Amino acid sequence: MTQNETRQVVITGDGSDTVFHPLTGEHYHSTFGAVTESVHIFIHHGYRALPPGTDPLHILEIGFGTGLNALLTFIEAEKQHRPVVYDAVEPFPLATEVTGRLNYPEQLDGQNLRQVFQSLHATAAGTREAISPVFSLRKIHETFENTTLPGHHYDLVYFDAFSPNVQPELWQPAVFQKLFAAMKEGGLLLTYCAKGTVSRGMKEAGFTVEKLSGPPGKRHILRGHV
Repeated sequence: MTQNETRQVVITGDGSDTVFHPLTGEHYHSTFGAVTESVHIFIHHGYRALPPGTDPLHILEIGFGTGLNALLTFIEAEKQHRPVVYDAVEPFPLATEVTGRLNYPEQLDGQNLRQVFQSLHATAAGTREAISPVFSLRKIHETFENTTLPGHHYDLVYFDAFSPNVQPELWQPAVFQKLFAAMKEGGLLLTYCAKGTVSRGMKEAGFTVEKLSGPPGKRHILRGHV
């Protein structure tokens, strides 16, 4: 049995799916609502918080996972006709038999979203592919430690790795220093984790950090400003 075959699709509180990873003991999203959580953290407090006029938007996601954040960003980009250049670091991509069962396209009730969702997951690693005229994706199937990032390049970072209990190496100050160096002045980094050690690591890297109210089931999230 492979790692992907052990991963279970679970319905969350808002009707959208998430994936449970038995080897880590964690879900990829909040069980209170996967779509609700992602919209609140990464879209509302991230994508929509950036001022207009920055085109194209360069976005980096740490932990592509189910592809939900990318799909939600695609929807926003299409609505606003705002070009997005999206990079995603994911060393352990989910198998098609798992992603094909996820109900996000139907939950989000958009035309042709199933095809878009499939295209997001079908994109070959290391190549940039146009999902639409305004949204392109490059997936990086490497660990973050082995990933080379351009300097002063990203407007927005979705930091959506597994928790510090599971992936402590991804929550160290050196990781946030690497991200800070890769971001433009005025850029934003969003993460669901509001632990004091994470906030201190972000501040040590140079971010101005604010604690925001969280989605259902979570008191706070963090947003870092460059």
